Amino acid sequence: MEFTHFNDEGRARMVDVSAKEETMRTATAKSTVYLNAETYKMVVEGKMKKGDVLAVAQVGGIMAAKRTFEMIPMCHPIRLTGTDISFKLDPEAHTIDIYATAKCKGETGVEMEALCAASLAALTVYDMCKAVQRDIEIGNVMLLEKDGGKSGHFIRDENEIRK
Repeated sequence: MEFTHFNDEGRARMVDVSAKEETMRTATAKSTVYLNAETYKMVVEGKMKKGDVLAVAQVGGIMAAKRTFEMIPMCHPIRLTGTDISFKLDPEAHTIDIYATAKCKGETGVEMEALCAASLAALTVYDMCKAVQRDIEIGNVMLLEKDGGKSGHFIRDENEIRK
């Protein structure tokens, strides 16, 4: 394995994927938002003044996946065929786990789209809750799974996830 985003002069480049085979590609990423008990309760009960936090975060995540190539310098614009955002709420830890899945049929993967979607959804939760809690944390942004292309199927080992 070697870095692919450098040309012969050692300068940044966008990788040429024109010779790669078009395949079905999927990726799922995760992020976690850490809230206090009061803020968590307001989110779950829909009592934030800015509106339904999870609904807005879901739309924000999908929008981020669609615009990833505009934010990550060497990302290719790709034709997404699907993007989904889901949430796992933990009432004891006051956390929101955000799962973002992106799909496409193309020459390059969708890991960055899934990671951007999970990240932006978490940032949206932060933005909508910052008026009531200043010390919100976002963490555990990671690729959980990817499939398609030459590198094959990857699934993160749950035992290797840092807490």
